Amino acid sequence: MSDLKQEHCKPCEGGVDPLDRTAAQNLLSQARGWTLNDPATEISRTYSFKNFYETMAFVNALAWVAHKEDHHPDLEVGYKRCRVRYTTHAIKGLSMNDFICAAKVNDLIGE
Repeated sequence: MSDLKQEHCKPCEGGVDPLDRTAAQNLLSQARGWTLNDPATEISRTYSFKNFYETMAFVNALAWVAHKEDHHPDLEVGYKRCRVRYTTHAIKGLSMNDFICAAKVNDLIGE
């Protein structure tokens, strides 16, 4: 299995099937702390921080990863937390891009 942090997202404009639950669960082993939703269409993780400044520093670093990979999460930002959700909208489910980005986001905090 390749190291997802070393991979890069590939454009996805649809026309391919989303990953099934088994494939998604297997990829979660490289995205520590992320959870799969019930229909297996989204992964998410909530990160906690000491204060608002650290939260926003994380959000800005995450925005850089999203820009470089051209794959963008949904974010819910609060004072000391950030919930990150990935899905590939074009296929209404999960793709490798979601797991690549999840691994890269974890790398921002040294995981």
